[in-house]
Amino acid sequence: MGDHNQPFLSVSGDPECAPVHDDSVVDDALHRPQGSSKSKLLLAVFSGIFVVCLILAGGYDKSGVIKIHQLEGGDEMGVGPIEMPAGSATTRPSLSRGKSAGVSEKANLSPQQLLGGGEGSGDGLSEDFPWNNSMLSWQRTAFHFQPEKNWMNDPNGPLFYKGWYHFFYQYNPNAAVWGDIVWGHAVSRDLIHWLHLPLAMVADQWYDVQGVWTGSATILPDGKVMMLYTGSTNESVQVQNLAYPADHDDPLLLDWVKHPGNPVLVPPPGIHHKDFRDPTTAWQTSEGKWRITIGSKVNKTGIALIYDTDDFVNFELKDGFLHGVPGTGMWECVDFYPVAVAGGDGLDTSANGAGVRHVVKASLDDDRHDYYAIGTYDEEAGKWYPDNPAIDVGIGIRYDYGIFYASKTFFDQSKQRRILWGWIGEWDSEAADVRKGWASLQGMPRTVVLDTKTGSNLLQWPVEESESLRLRSKEFKNVVAKPGAVVPIKLEAATQLDIVAELELDKEAVDRVVESDEEFKCSSSSSKGAAHRGALGPFGLLVLSEETLSEQTPVYFYVVKGKNATLRTYFCADQSRSSLANDVNKQIYGSSVPVLKGEKFRVRMLVDHSIIESFAQGGRSVITSRVYPTKAIYGAARLFLFNNATEAGVTASIKVWQMNSAFIRPFPNL
Repeated sequence: MGDHNQPFLSVSGDPECAPVHDDSVVDDALHRPQGSSKSKLLLAVFSGIFVVCLILAGGYDKSGVIKIHQLEGGDEMGVGPIEMPAGSATTRPSLSRGKSAGVSEKANLSPQQLLGGGEGSGDGLSEDFPWNNSMLSWQRTAFHFQPEKNWMNDPNGPLFYKGWYHFFYQYNPNAAVWGDIVWGHAVSRDLIHWLHLPLAMVADQWYDVQGVWTGSATILPDGKVMMLYTGSTNESVQVQNLAYPADHDDPLLLDWVKHPGNPVLVPPPGIHHKDFRDPTTAWQTSEGKWRITIGSKVNKTGIALIYDTDDFVNFELKDGFLHGVPGTGMWECVDFYPVAVAGGDGLDTSANGAGVRHVVKASLDDDRHDYYAIGTYDEEAGKWYPDNPAIDVGIGIRYDYGIFYASKTFFDQSKQRRILWGWIGEWDSEAADVRKGWASLQGMPRTVVLDTKTGSNLLQWPVEESESLRLRSKEFKNVVAKPGAVVPIKLEAATQLDIVAELELDKEAVDRVVESDEEFKCSSSSSKGAAHRGALGPFGLLVLSEETLSEQTPVYFYVVKGKNATLRTYFCADQSRSSLANDVNKQIYGSSVPVLKGEKFRVRMLVDHSIIESFAQGGRSVITSRVYPTKAIYGAARLFLFNNATEAGVTASIKVWQMNSAFIRPFPNL
């Protein structure tokens, strides 16, 4: 038996990839509790007394801000005085942001708060972790898009225009929390190396004075750009507005003109004034009209309204709606686009006919996840029908089973591909975001095609340009992990990585395992995440791990052998032990993933400081994680192969590239 206080055993054999744990030690390390509830309670009590003293001493002003001043000399990195919202010094903030304005929740609330279960992180009052600047600085990514500072959320109006990829986004120029939303703007030649431009649109008209919200771009046959976007009026009514470039010859699209007749659309009868938002890219009908859809709801049925137009100024509301699903609530950021049945290239948004299926995607306001389904579009009726109603929009497949929301695709006509963007929010405390001065990322842009093998899935994959960031590589072939083993994968650094791995279970062991009726679910409280031991799993990689495994983020497969020897596979990411900090959400994500006959277990992972994007089975299932380690940072970060199965060994082949920075910066001389 291993020593639970010393989770590493002596290393023998190959020093680059040697097993270092027996099964009891692995189980202990994977399931070690973090933090003491008694110490949390005591700190919460003393923190409460501290706040009362602050109020009595005049440290609380009428604006509701606790003024916290550093001691002489600031903290260890020389940061001066900071201000935090009242309450954030002692508890996870319970202040909702966005809901009252008529958009989805934008505050970093706990899962319990999101589901209406009350304030706090789910275990009572929880004091903020004592983050220092070294920890917070490490969280900023190297090759994922983010502004230089402040808050960002939804991707808006992405397009390729005159040699440049354009990316617009919801942005607060004044703070690292949601509010004062305008459109940020950046350009790139390759979707990787971005240059920041001046703000594209600001909230300066009555019809968008409370926010220039999400919108989409349509490129007309003559090359001109039409941008439809949602504005929140001076009376908090959601309306649709039109904007277009002041100079269509400007490849940078620096200046935008808002149509003098805005708004071009207002909520129709029967639709609440705060349930009418996020127009899509337009597509052409066979009659030559342009058609768009806009997200809404009727009671608890999420719907996509449908409109036709000739000129983007005058619109006709079509009867009924494109699609709706009872019980799914408000549909935000609806997307509608074609995919080729044969796979391969992407299709222009107006493509239709033989060999084409259509995707409807909605971001559900109620749970902040993006769901899609594949089906048939009837242009004449203005209706879309899912191939399989059991996995309809909002009740079936998700783009991403981690942190990924408000996504938007566009057709890249320069390379004949469809590109997917998605907002990656924060799961730390709002106080930490305010201190570090920024919040949120965008995921790595992904190509999207139909999975021709399953017919019911999309395949998402990082754009090929992401490989231009690859530097030195190291390959580990036929690495064996026996049941209960953790094997170090020795690297020069483990903070910016592109990892490609293939894993195989011992076939003879799989054949010997008895059939089971186990009902596995990645996020089940009884599963204990990666510490839950089954006959055939979990097995995978521990990323951003500290050497003693006190911090670790397992990304793994779990296999259940069911009746008639059928194998069901699950793909999961366990954040429950990703950080010693107690003011971050640490959830376990995942879902089942089809692994077809003859396929190995395959995963690609992009590790970029506080974000991990994991693509299983060629992108059939994807999980994006945000993690906030306190020890597994800089040179202390490690990578391990692990196998916590009880009956079967695992053989893995792993290739790892160190990744360069994208050097995202302001556009020169502007």
